[in-house]
Amino acid sequence: MNPQDARELRGHLVTMVEGNETLKDSQMAYEEALDALSSLIVNRRRCDKSGDQFELMFEYVKMLDLEESMSQMKVIHVAGTKGKGSTCTFTESILRNCGFRTGLFTSPHLIDIRERFRLDGIDISEEKFLTYFWCCYNRLKERTSEDIPMPHLFRFLALLAFKIFSDEQVDVAILEVGLGGTFDATNVVQAPIVCGIASLGYDHMELLGNTLGEIASEKAGIFKRGAPAFTVFQPDEAMRVLKDKASQLDVQLTVVPSLDPELLHGRKLGLEGEHQYLNAGLAVALSSTWLHRSGHSELSYVEQSRSLPEQFIEGLTTASFEGRAQIVPDRYTDVECPDELVFYLDGAHSPESMEACGRWFSAAVRHNQLGNLNHQSEDNGSGTSSNKLQGYDNDEARKKSVQVLLFNCMAVRDPQLLLPPLIKTCANNGVNFKKALFVPNTSVFNKVGTHGLPETDEQVDLSWQFHVRRIWEDTKQCDKGSDSKGTGAVLEEESEKSEVGGKNCGNSTVFSSLPLAIKWLRDSVLQQNRSVRLQVLVTGSLHLVGDVLKLIK
Repeated sequence: MNPQDARELRGHLVTMVEGNETLKDSQMAYEEALDALSSLIVNRRRCDKSGDQFELMFEYVKMLDLEESMSQMKVIHVAGTKGKGSTCTFTESILRNCGFRTGLFTSPHLIDIRERFRLDGIDISEEKFLTYFWCCYNRLKERTSEDIPMPHLFRFLALLAFKIFSDEQVDVAILEVGLGGTFDATNVVQAPIVCGIASLGYDHMELLGNTLGEIASEKAGIFKRGAPAFTVFQPDEAMRVLKDKASQLDVQLTVVPSLDPELLHGRKLGLEGEHQYLNAGLAVALSSTWLHRSGHSELSYVEQSRSLPEQFIEGLTTASFEGRAQIVPDRYTDVECPDELVFYLDGAHSPESMEACGRWFSAAVRHNQLGNLNHQSEDNGSGTSSNKLQGYDNDEARKKSVQVLLFNCMAVRDPQLLLPPLIKTCANNGVNFKKALFVPNTSVFNKVGTHGLPETDEQVDLSWQFHVRRIWEDTKQCDKGSDSKGTGAVLEEESEKSEVGGKNCGNSTVFSSLPLAIKWLRDSVLQQNRSVRLQVLVTGSLHLVGDVLKLIK
């Protein structure tokens, strides 16, 4: 090697070492911030008890000098049991495509805490996150006391969102309520431009009440005098309460229908599932009203019109929201043919959303099977078929599609209300699960971020998972239409081996960790000589969906 080459090589090595050190420093700085965030978790639920010192939120806003900027912030505020995150996502996408700078605050995150804060449709950068985080955290540390302690996790995250959106000078801030409405941290906003209530149902009843009326009353707590409100069709009990609350505050409450698919001119919504047309209809109403009340009526949608503005169509059809009706092929088994193991992810966790999830999964499975049949019958485009393509098609034709459920739900929810509607909806649409896998969540409740690792297998309490499995087995026992043989038999041999990583019982298995369940699924495909196509529905918990995404992506 000549001296010149040697010098260049040394220069490259120095650059690489410095780059690695910079990356390591960046990772350490981020982990330090996540450790500080974790110190704000005060209980395993990660949420405040309804009404617990809510008035302190106004003190925190003063401490961060956000009073003036928040009073000028043009906010769209959305509550609901299911669909509120999707509604916010559609709304943000529409207004961004109309040319506005957008800020979107949603919860929970699936993989990275920064997902909760989107600027112009993109998760906030790590650099900006750290800058704003330490600004808020240090300021509050300096000014809080025994009488006014540090805010709990979600309250801090909401305050951080206000700080980010204020300093980034967004044109519109779209806020998804975390839990309930009346005492949610986002409800510190006093003058939103418009409010929305997505579909209501039974969830978080330990905090919000046991009836739809009580739940609706909490959600309607975001109504503000002078700000119009929109909702979708609700059960009678819930609708009565919403109308009564609106009347008390002289709020104009309008019920909007589902979006007519014809308005999209042959295009599809960016978020999958028929139920998304309901959320899209609400998003169109919220966006149009925000545009009108913000002095941009020329861009808004006139209800009588049979044509949506192009910006609305673009926003609705390009919106994306991970973990909601999301399909992810597992490329670990085969990069060239990733459809042998496909994960269908949806964070449904209420009875109504489980039904919607079941309808979406059934339709997606049918579409996948029809797509394979169409692919087998099509020419390769050149008038001739290569041997490789013919072999691929023949292999595809021989594959057996098997539907598997990967499930967990939080202990505050009743699996007896979640599993039966899912099983029944799928069965009514011709889909029967041949296997169910039950796992604990990988993420833990006393840590935020990538370093929240699960306990070792020996320490995991699986009593909840065994309880959920018993409900599954009892429900399936009553479901005489389920197929215990046929295509399901291809998993029997592998099921017998699953004792190594989990506790097997009939058509279900409890695994002590999620990675073991994923390994079992991958092994099942590989050990069946690629004759099986596993279609795995992951649902019951957004935390579970996030954990799966971490492992497979």
